[in-house]
Amino acid sequence: MPGPLGINRCMEELALALAGATGVLLRRDACAHGIDDNALRRLVQGGLLVRIRQGAYAIRATWDAASERERHELLSAAVMRQYDDHVALSHSSAVIRHGGPSWGLDLSSVHLTHLSGGGRKGARVIHHDGACGVHDLTRSDGHWITSPTRTVLDTASIVTPEAAVVIASDFMHRGLTSMPEIVHMEAGRQMWPNSLGVNVMLHVADGRFESVGEGRSGYFFWAHGLPRPVPQWEIYLPDGRLLARVDFAWPEGRLFCEFDGRIKYTGLRRPNETIEEAVLREKRREEAILELTGWRIIRLTWEDLARPAVTAARIRRLLARAA
Repeated sequence: MPGPLGINRCMEELALALAGATGVLLRRDACAHGIDDNALRRLVQGGLLVRIRQGAYAIRATWDAASERERHELLSAAVMRQYDDHVALSHSSAVIRHGGPSWGLDLSSVHLTHLSGGGRKGARVIHHDGACGVHDLTRSDGHWITSPTRTVLDTASIVTPEAAVVIASDFMHRGLTSMPEIVHMEAGRQMWPNSLGVNVMLHVADGRFESVGEGRSGYFFWAHGLPRPVPQWEIYLPDGRLLARVDFAWPEGRLFCEFDGRIKYTGLRRPNETIEEAVLREKRREEAILELTGWRIIRLTWEDLARPAVTAARIRRLLARAA
């Protein structure tokens, strides 16, 4: 039966079936199955579909419920289906496809690298021109995507140095690449434009950083001329058992540093443990560390990173006390 806008129920069911589990429907597929432009327009007006770029639609319920990251993934899926194998998903879009952090990325457009020329910007798609070797590409969901190492370098050339450090550190921490691999590929990029993001990333990124907060903290220490701390410092009991591992340590300054992101009290909760119980457990852990070592501890938050001059001065004062 037709709906209020003349949409046949069978047409709706066909659109849903064509979108499938991905929630994405291409105009060319719809037309090939008898859903013409007028029907697509009615499906949009009726609230079943939303147009996400030229020739591509998403199920509105899926789109409306999606986060910014999830919407980018839907848009990337649509774009890659619209292009043939002469392109590879790259830059920020490849970061997302590889499971990397979205912090510091502009997810409004999909990035493609053309394997045989390109370099323009279209509707919600940024096209890059870049030669790709055998180690620069891999396959994902039936399409080309730049390799983790190539993705790190490509993305570092278009984002802030801080975001470049966060992304490279995440990829190294998860074992997708390593600093020797990044340096080796960078050495072969002689004809590619250099950038501050790449240079800083090569000096600051560290696979021992376990979160966006730690990656940003590592960049913060470098950017403000603070002594570089040791990440993931381990503290042992007198009998040799591991007591704790802290995010950063300045042994000479007898100072620990922990980044207090929300994940510490939510994502790392033990089974059936409340947030309040997790906070108390963290407090007891801190007390045991300080009692055993006699060192001091400083906790950084997102707010501390937003006022870097004040935070840097605070750390310098604490380090000076041990001099």
